[in-house]
Amino acid sequence: MHGQTAMAEDAAETKTAIFAGGCFWCVEDAFDKVDGVTETVSGYAGGTLKNPTYANHKTHVEALKVTYDPSKVTYAELLDNYWHNIDPFDPAGQFCDKGPAYHTVVFVTNDAEKALAEKTKQEIAEQFGKKVETEIRPTTTFTAAEEYHQDYHTKNPVSYKYYKWGCGRAQRLSEIWGDKSS
Repeated sequence: MHGQTAMAEDAAETKTAIFAGGCFWCVEDAFDKVDGVTETVSGYAGGTLKNPTYANHKTHVEALKVTYDPSKVTYAELLDNYWHNIDPFDPAGQFCDKGPAYHTVVFVTNDAEKALAEKTKQEIAEQFGKKVETEIRPTTTFTAAEEYHQDYHTKNPVSYKYYKWGCGRAQRLSEIWGDKSS
């Protein structure tokens, strides 16, 4: 019983957020660097399939479920990290990954998250004088991706760095955000 109580207390001290920003490997890498993030899980969100897989996740976007300690990092700080690690102006996907599975989406769970996501989206549009293509949608389901996708950036660092550079992600983020991107 004590273990269940401790688990319940730990769960009460954390929150989750879901962000889609193109390749989930890259989004996972960006959030793993944030102090206060306790877990990241690559997966599929926003679609209608019961059991999406990498081979079949049409209607879903590649997404990241972020578990965080709100006493160490705020939702606003997570949003800021998210924006600085995507190209919010690309309607076709992200970098070399194009198509609906790679669209950018902030999944929100309540009115406060929605208001903050919409506010920051508008601020970016005004800052750059461009339309921000990132959607803001209610959180629906999230399905974890296959194990070989989890922590790809740490399990396969050379392949991951080659992918991030070869895909143009690192260069485009630097072009948009300067040294604020990771």
